[in-house]
Amino acid sequence: MITVGEILKEARLKKKLSLSNLEKETKIKKEFIDLIENNSWDKLPDYPVVSGFVKNLADFLDISAETTNAILRRDYLPKKLHINPKPDIGSKFYWSPKLTFVTSISLLTLLVLSYLGFEYLKFIKPPELEIYNPKNNEIVLENKIKIIGKTTTDVILTVNNQPILLDQEGNFQTEIEITKDTRNLLFKAISRSGKITEKKVEINVE
Repeated sequence: MITVGEILKEARLKKKLSLSNLEKETKIKKEFIDLIENNSWDKLPDYPVVSGFVKNLADFLDISAETTNAILRRDYLPKKLHINPKPDIGSKFYWSPKLTFVTSISLLTLLVLSYLGFEYLKFIKPPELEIYNPKNNEIVLENKIKIIGKTTTDVILTVNNQPILLDQEGNFQTEIEITKDTRNLLFKAISRSGKITEKKVEINVE
């Protein structure tokens, strides 16, 4: 039984045309022409496209397009459609109440852990200590000196072993007594974890 591919190939050879020549004349890729001549339907596009190719080739090769297409309908095997009996619907994303709950719990847990981590680092970190007054090597003419500064809250602050009161933000401002023999002020801040920050300010008492 002669096939449509054999008919087209025989007509092409009678006209002494190569696949490249036929491609140039019909604008159909020679790879498609070769597949049609070899009846390789599974490697070709869908039937309507192949039918158009066959009609154009038949017209150019001066053979009956009606006959070739009739044989094509007989030879062309319909392609099998691969249908998944259980379509994957699980990949479709949607926001569910469960996801809202899980996300909320995760965010809350992250916030709590962040806060605890911050407080832990704050607990083990040596306290901050800034001295605004007196300045280093400041000349003092009285037996009292004003001290001003800021430290971390919840610390014990002493100046030359004298306790200093702090406000809620760690600020301090007071006066302490000194003598002519006082040469420096030793500020010492001790945190709840026992970490110590010390700063010494030299003064000149006259």
